[in-house]
Amino acid sequence: MYKTRDRNADRRIRHARVRKRISGTPEMPRLCVYRSLSNIYAQVIDDTKGVTLVAASTKEKTVQEQLNDVDKKGAAKIVGKLIAERATGAGIKRVVFDRGGYVYTGRVAELAAGAREAGLEF
Repeated sequence: MYKTRDRNADRRIRHARVRKRISGTPEMPRLCVYRSLSNIYAQVIDDTKGVTLVAASTKEKTVQEQLNDVDKKGAAKIVGKLIAERATGAGIKRVVFDRGGYVYTGRVAELAAGAREAGLEF
């Protein structure tokens, strides 16, 4: 009998396949997205040093205050704008977008759109 994998296991396989090609450098770090059922997280990572340069998520108090009347897509756009503002404040203009094995639609696409609107290039 066949054993079925869950969706998250399939996502991890896709993410590993993409990560073979995508890597963050000091000149162009990686913008990594993680999406849970209720929250979304974004990090800008320098893979050569293995450090997170800036991060943002919907769990922060500053973001929680803005989430009263928006849906999950709106929350993702707010996080995208916040991560872009923090990245430009840290001197980062260009990044490599790592969608984390998720399909580029919905909340992942809204986060990317918010980051682009706030001035991040990818």
